[in-house]
Amino acid sequence: MLRTFYKYTKNYKKEWLIGFICCVLEAVFEIMIPTYMSKIIDIGIGNRDMQYIIKIGIFILVLSIFSFVFGRGCSNNFSKFGNGFAAEIRDAEYLKIQSFAFSNMDHFTTPSLITRLTSDVTIIQNAIVPGIRSIFRAPILLISGIVMATMMSQELAVVFFIAVPILGTLLFFIVKNLSPLYHRMQRIYDVLNRVTQENLRAIRVVKAYAREDYEYAKFKSVNEELKEVSILAYSISMLNAPAMQLVMYGTIASLVWFGGNLVITDHLMVGQLTGFLSYVLQILNSLMLISAVFINLTKAMESFHRIAEVLDEKIELLDEGDSKHKIVKGLVRMENVSFKYSKKAKEYVLEDINLSIQSGETIGILGGTGSSKTSLVQLIPRLYDATDGVVYIDDLPVQSYPLSHVRDRVGMVLQKNTLFSGTIAENLRWGNENATLEEMKAAADTACASEFIEEKENGYDYHVEEGGNNFSGGQKQRLCIARTLLKNPQILIFDDSTSALDMNTEKKLYDNLKTYHPHITKIIIAQRISSVIHADRIIILDDGKIDEIGTPDELLLHNKIFKEIYNSQKKGGVLNE
Repeated sequence: MLRTFYKYTKNYKKEWLIGFICCVLEAVFEIMIPTYMSKIIDIGIGNRDMQYIIKIGIFILVLSIFSFVFGRGCSNNFSKFGNGFAAEIRDAEYLKIQSFAFSNMDHFTTPSLITRLTSDVTIIQNAIVPGIRSIFRAPILLISGIVMATMMSQELAVVFFIAVPILGTLLFFIVKNLSPLYHRMQRIYDVLNRVTQENLRAIRVVKAYAREDYEYAKFKSVNEELKEVSILAYSISMLNAPAMQLVMYGTIASLVWFGGNLVITDHLMVGQLTGFLSYVLQILNSLMLISAVFINLTKAMESFHRIAEVLDEKIELLDEGDSKHKIVKGLVRMENVSFKYSKKAKEYVLEDINLSIQSGETIGILGGTGSSKTSLVQLIPRLYDATDGVVYIDDLPVQSYPLSHVRDRVGMVLQKNTLFSGTIAENLRWGNENATLEEMKAAADTACASEFIEEKENGYDYHVEEGGNNFSGGQKQRLCIARTLLKNPQILIFDDSTSALDMNTEKKLYDNLKTYHPHITKIIIAQRISSVIHADRIIILDDGKIDEIGTPDELLLHNKIFKEIYNSQKKGGVLNE
């Protein structure tokens, strides 16, 4: 798993190397100080030699200054490394998500992806930035401290062989119990984000149904679960400090006892005991740092794993097209096409689809709910790839074209209308970032959107709230249609994109399209027959299969499904022939 992240450190090798060198030098200068402290006591104070005390004192001060300077260099460079590494991962993860096909997005929930992109990266960042210095510094202090202390007194060094295994056992127990708890915490964060996001997005529905209490109870349940798991996790992690301090002070007490006896029996000098205790403090502090790093890394490893799942996700829709191929005519053909959203699914959503759509033809698609109308048209701009069979555009498999070219030449107004915060002009320029005001007005005129845009204060500079909440459903549909028209596509797909329009506005829109781009191929999914009654041909879908293809008059004569829809809507007065 760590190999996945290694490549994101390449831009910060210099900072890592300088930080490592500074860290080693800081530890070297720091580890020398207790030795000279013991000399001041045993030689300087013992002999009452003030010059020696001053000389060694100045030398210790110099060592402290060097230790501080290199410590500062270590911290600065490792901070650049850690924060830069986190930024690289965040960029890589975001770019990977942008390259996901719809089928890849189906493997993750949106709140989970947000958590992995934000809090998981922050957890790693918080573990690395302060932790990487300790990772290198603590072992150096530990090993050199043990060596220096052993050189001072081999008898007292025996205490380490008792203290270190105890500390190691405590650390193993803490880490072993923390790992599954941190795993649960991150999963609960995903659920908490999902509940919050759903509530905020659907706040109008929640208030319309007066379900605030229900939503609060749902949030509180998840929040309570997170609280309980967090309390348990942090109570275990907080055992680290008192456990380490218990062992540390127990070790110091033992050393003072045994060391005092050695001093009394003249087997050890007072300065040596003082220096030995200083090394003991360094050793035990380094062990505490190592244990803290292990605990933080235990939490970070869960986040590493979750991010790696995103970075290692295999893109299921590859861009293998040849840039020489261009969509010119807008012919669409499907041969023996079958499709299912998951390869593991037992049944196909679409099965044995064969159809041919001519350039400039207007095709309607009708069918009951769940007949897979949207699934059918999503195969044309390669939002998904067919599981079996081939989808052709201009007599070439759709995979032959560069993906960006297909999405540019096939304009699809999705069933769910999405506007972004900004201005009307900024939203329209999603279709063409270089569109002039005249081009935007022409597209808006065709989409019957000019009438309400011009009524707005500032016109095309009018502010659009998040999700387009300051526009009606019909207005959002017309803005989305205008945005798609600015792409100047050769194939235009409406996925039930005029459902919020009244029949007169809808008819005017389709009449406008005939003059705006007369040779464009139009595919219209609709629930109302009035939306497709003027189409050249209509495809009747039933349970993922083509029931029949024909003109409206032909289908009215002998197609059972079409006649049922026609008669039911005629009684309801929704036809506008």
